[in-house]
Amino acid sequence: MVFKAISAQEAWEVLQNADCLYEAAAVEAALDSMVSGITQALANKNPLVVCIMQGGVVPFGKLLPKLQFPLQIDYVHVSRYRERLHGGKLDWIVGPKVPARNRDVLLVDDILDEGTTVSAIEDSFLREGAKQVYKAVLIVKKRLRTQEIKVDFAGLEVPDRYVFGYGMDYKGYLRNAPGIYAERKHS
Repeated sequence: MVFKAISAQEAWEVLQNADCLYEAAAVEAALDSMVSGITQALANKNPLVVCIMQGGVVPFGKLLPKLQFPLQIDYVHVSRYRERLHGGKLDWIVGPKVPARNRDVLLVDDILDEGTTVSAIEDSFLREGAKQVYKAVLIVKKRLRTQEIKVDFAGLEVPDRYVFGYGMDYKGYLRNAPGIYAERKHS
């Protein structure tokens, strides 16, 4: 299903009427907890930390300055949504540039929904020769998945609703919303 383009005013109205699932303070606390786990696991491994664009840009940007150990960064841009509300075929827009062979890799994304995207990216890094691929996601959506996906560092859980904020968008807008929101259910 392709979504109808909306205006900035419509996006503002959606935000004003949305259910706030997590305020910014709760999201920041979850990010701090993720930093602790990531540091414990990767501080001595010279990791390659990879942002999964576009949704991963906010969690990546929030985590990166808090990781107080040597690392390199890269990004991939893979999409399954492309102006749709539901995921479709995987589209590789930009692949990684930094070699991952014999490296520990940390993938950073906004949300674990179905898991198809992060799983495909993980497989790609493993085929390239990465020693191990870790996954960090800010949000884990509570839902049934067709395949079991292990997330190493997770921030918060949300119900199976369309969520936005902190990197996740609503029809192209609201990635910068100051919390985690869900469109209000119509009764």
